[in-house]
Amino acid sequence: MTPFQPPQLGRKKDQRTVGRGLQSTYLIVFTLLMALGIDIRLGYLQIVQGSKLRNRAESNRIRVIPKQPERGNIFDRKGKLLATTRYPRSVYLWPMAHNKASWEKVGPRLSQILGIAVEDMEGKLNEAGAGSTTLVRIARDLNEGQITALKEYQSELTDVEVNTEAVRYYPHGKELAHVLGYTRELTPEQLQGKKSEGYRLGDVIGQMGVEKAYEKTLRGEWGGQQVEVDGAGRPKRVLGEKQAKAGTDLHLTIDLDVQLAAEKALAGKKGAIVALDPNNGAVLAMVSYPSFDPNIFSKQKVSQKDWETLQGKGHPLVNRVLSAFPPASTFKIITTTAGLESGKFSPNTVLQTFGSLTVGGVTFGEWNHAGFGPLGFPRALAMSSDTFFYQIGRGVGGPKLIEWTRKYGFGEKTGFEFSTEESRGLVPDETWKKKAFRGMPWTVGDTINMSIGQGALQVTPLQAAIMFAVPANGGYRIKPHLLKDNEQSKSWRSSLDMQPSTIKVIRDGLRKVITEGTGKSLNLPSIAPAAGKSGTAEAGVGRPNHTWFGAYAPFLKPEIVVLAFGENTGDHGGTVCGPMVLQTLEKYFQKKYPGKYEKPKSEEKSAGSAENSR
Repeated sequence: MTPFQPPQLGRKKDQRTVGRGLQSTYLIVFTLLMALGIDIRLGYLQIVQGSKLRNRAESNRIRVIPKQPERGNIFDRKGKLLATTRYPRSVYLWPMAHNKASWEKVGPRLSQILGIAVEDMEGKLNEAGAGSTTLVRIARDLNEGQITALKEYQSELTDVEVNTEAVRYYPHGKELAHVLGYTRELTPEQLQGKKSEGYRLGDVIGQMGVEKAYEKTLRGEWGGQQVEVDGAGRPKRVLGEKQAKAGTDLHLTIDLDVQLAAEKALAGKKGAIVALDPNNGAVLAMVSYPSFDPNIFSKQKVSQKDWETLQGKGHPLVNRVLSAFPPASTFKIITTTAGLESGKFSPNTVLQTFGSLTVGGVTFGEWNHAGFGPLGFPRALAMSSDTFFYQIGRGVGGPKLIEWTRKYGFGEKTGFEFSTEESRGLVPDETWKKKAFRGMPWTVGDTINMSIGQGALQVTPLQAAIMFAVPANGGYRIKPHLLKDNEQSKSWRSSLDMQPSTIKVIRDGLRKVITEGTGKSLNLPSIAPAAGKSGTAEAGVGRPNHTWFGAYAPFLKPEIVVLAFGENTGDHGGTVCGPMVLQTLEKYFQKKYPGKYEKPKSEEKSAGSAENSR
């Protein structure tokens, strides 16, 4: 009998599920893919993004303390200093300073010491951005009291640094303001437009004159120190330094002696004086009054008093050498040219002059109300006869007169460096008149007005000086410039292709102006023999006349042209502006030729009367 075997009730069924089938394969593949992804990511960060990430890490550890370049100096033609740099102390902050707990104490203390609102300082720091790696200037040109106070509270003024800074300085102040211009910190609008050129918050830039025209040359290149900082942003050690590169020095054509003499000659009268070398266009002097002190703009903040000075009634920031006015009788040089070059008048032409001349029902008067009898060109220039030149203008016709006006350079910019400040002036013609006066055509009356420099014609003193240079140099139109160089004179001038006989007639007439006409106040041994022309322009009903006088010397071999303009001075060109030109020429010749040209013993100088001052 087979023994009884009880059923195996206690045996467990195999219930394992993990690792069966494809599960292990999936797990292995997933693990490998994760590892591969991590490797690819690490490779990307190290190889592709490595340089960028290293720079970002370095920027958290390394800061750059910029060093402003020294602006180039400016000298006159003889090496005399006109603009330079001084080194006041300025206050700087790290951009993240106002985000720290300490700012609650630092901000008000700085405000108290510097006299600057906390909000203004925060505005500059915000503009730079907390991530900026450069210091931000919040105050400049500290006085001794401010420096002492900053030292006293040094322990609580964390993130505050005091460094020297290069600031523009003009030793002659007002005397050269319109030549040199000024520099000033970039406005926010200017900064946006200049960032691509390397400008940064707090930079200064030339805003006018030579400073603006030669900004790129004068500016220089920034330098700086690489500084390692700790976690709080405090400098630990200097890692390296790049020296700032100073701007290039400029040597101008300006003659400081002539410039100061012209400024003195203007004697507070609203107007301008410009002096040129007629052979190559070099500007020897350029004075405009009222003027201003360009050092005002080197201050941290322009005071209310300074601002009122700059915005004064006479508009001192306006350069009147480059502003346009009616040229009056100085324009008779061009009318003479047009008359002779047209072939309608010969050098020997003689015309009867009158107390007035009626054309088309309109009466045009002679300035002396009587006339001068029969006159040829030289004598007509000497006496500045209006009725003589009315006849020349009428005979030549408007188109020919306008053509020669443009040939002399009127109605367009001269090519001078201050292109944004220079007016084109205005040479009216039929197209202009129809547009300005609702279709009215050009008339013979317009030509007659233009023949004596009146009507709508507008000319700058610089353009007028160039006009005087044409007969002085034998018929060449020059390009005025301020930068001294060694280029030959022919590079700065172009021929107007005038007949030698035309040039001779004009030169003879301009010489007679000095010896027997409206410019006898310059017929003195204190200067070389000169030639010139006066002008008196009507400025509108109820307003005093504008006055002009231009001259060049020596007559036979000219070295200098001087043009003086008086805005609403009243009187006559020979009376008001003739003495200005004389004083400027005296300084030039007596400085260049010591002992050769002496002032007369008697201080009484003939100023001329109304008859010889037109």
